[in-house]
Amino acid sequence: MAVRTIITEGDPRLRQKAIRIRVVDEEVRQLARDLWDTVRAARGLGLAAPQIGVLRRIIVVAIPPDYVEEGDPGVELTLINPEIVRASGRQVGLEGCLSIPGWYGEVPRSMHVTVKALDLDGREVRVKGSGLLARVLQHEIDHLEGILFVDRIEDRSTLRYIPDEEEETAEAATGT
Repeated sequence: MAVRTIITEGDPRLRQKAIRIRVVDEEVRQLARDLWDTVRAARGLGLAAPQIGVLRRIIVVAIPPDYVEEGDPGVELTLINPEIVRASGRQVGLEGCLSIPGWYGEVPRSMHVTVKALDLDGREVRVKGSGLLARVLQHEIDHLEGILFVDRIEDRSTLRYIPDEEEETAEAATGT
């Protein structure tokens, strides 16, 4: 198990574009395992490699079962070189980020997205997501472009700090 340190706002790597992965090899698979160990330890909904200081284009999405509503199966995705190829609709919702601990704000996102990526076997996959899944995918892909959720906030008055003990009860907040 390799839980990596999550870097925080102010670290210049969070503002850099990640490099495309050319070959899915054991090094990339180990990076994916490290991302999974780290996101689980942090109890986040997603994590991008730049958040652990690695400027490579890989993300994990970890939406637990029953997170949105009872009976939801949950989602676990590892996506390499993800690209949004289709987006539609609009939603505005509360977001947070493991790299900006304690801060949350209302962020507009597309309601539906289709993402093209590679899986851990190097095969092309397409993932369609709506609602929370669409939000998490967009948030994590933004990290690969050096964009943080605070950059997307339209109404800065919605940005607020919620101390650790209150974070778990912050309704609909995504810690990605």
